[in-house]
Amino acid sequence: MSKKPWDKGISRKMYTEEQIAQRVKELGAQITEDFKDKEEDLIIVCLLKGSIMFMADICREIKLPIKMDFMSVSSYGDDFESSREVKIVKDLDEKIMGKHVIVVEDIIDSGLTLKKVLKLLGSRSPASVSLCTLLNKEVRREADVEVQYIGFDIEDEFVLGYGLDYKQEYRNIPYVAVMGSLD
Repeated sequence: MSKKPWDKGISRKMYTEEQIAQRVKELGAQITEDFKDKEEDLIIVCLLKGSIMFMADICREIKLPIKMDFMSVSSYGDDFESSREVKIVKDLDEKIMGKHVIVVEDIIDSGLTLKKVLKLLGSRSPASVSLCTLLNKEVRREADVEVQYIGFDIEDEFVLGYGLDYKQEYRNIPYVAVMGSLD
């Protein structure tokens, strides 16, 4: 039995590796500029699993001392639609009181997941909490969340690659693509 091609079901590339790399570089420079005069620690929080590629790349572009931490938050099932239930599967290891926190997300869709994460992090008295997302799907927004750093605004299409998945596959595709038919 042969394996299916790793990019089966992709209808088109939305953002190439080069476009992503350029935008990540710009975001890293912006974050560096925004936090260069802050004395408090800067902690980059990756929301697993989808944000891991973006977080790794953006951390390399931030030219400041940083700490990294991870949260695992569950809000998606096996289908296209996000569920209404948000569950913290893995919480932070670092204490964030008095520190600047940047939450890195792969895609902000309804905003429901981030609203819960922001409420939780805010209750821990950080100096600030900012959001950085690779993809911003504002058209689907249900919760009011302010996003300080946006890679790309996108329309309401199902995307995958560069950490984004469908049923835990496609994360290792190095570009962002639109999903087509899986037949």
